[in-house]
Amino acid sequence: MHDPLWMHIFLAVHIAAGSGAFVLAPLALLTAKGGKAHRRWGKIYFWCMAGVGFTALVVAIYRPILFLALVAIFSFYSAFVAYRVLGQKAAWKGEQVVHGLDWIAAILCFAASAALALLGAFRPALVQHLGIPAIIFGAIGMRISGGAMWGFTHPPKEKMFWWYAHLQGMIGSYIAAWTAFSVVTIGPLLHHAWWIWILPVSIGVPAIIATTAYYKRNFAPKPKGVAA
Repeated sequence: MHDPLWMHIFLAVHIAAGSGAFVLAPLALLTAKGGKAHRRWGKIYFWCMAGVGFTALVVAIYRPILFLALVAIFSFYSAFVAYRVLGQKAAWKGEQVVHGLDWIAAILCFAASAALALLGAFRPALVQHLGIPAIIFGAIGMRISGGAMWGFTHPPKEKMFWWYAHLQGMIGSYIAAWTAFSVVTIGPLLHHAWWIWILPVSIGVPAIIATTAYYKRNFAPKPKGVAA
């Protein structure tokens, strides 16, 4: 049975948006943070990831591929929360900056991620026998969305909290893009080995930790010099 025309259109949009995100993320990362070029490339990257997430969800539901459908939700949420936090900088002052959309997105991501992890642990056949990747991605999704909801009710103590959240969310969504690329292009050559799903995470997560630590050191108050 051949896919209908609309499916081919969705796949074309998915590939185009994914290719755009794949190229634009390094441009945003390498340009001066907060500069005009950084904001421009970052915004286009976000909308590319929105296109990737939406088309992936529709295609995965149609096929159906439950694993990809659930992964698509948390993959886009990483970019979503990174984008939204830019408008929530005043949260550290105790101001109300979180809206209903933020709660709905976080709850949806947490529910999808929890389902992914539970199915991976107890019913791997329902997630294409990708039990280990499902558990790992589910745990990451719950960590991201759960951390966001905690932040909604607990004002951050650091003024630059938004910087770290933005950085982690954007890089996290890029890890998801790399994962999809690796599975689609390299997976068939390696008989769809499960570890291909994990490789980008194993590289990207340490990069997030190291980059966050770097900026925390930079933003830490500098000790005052001792007067002679």
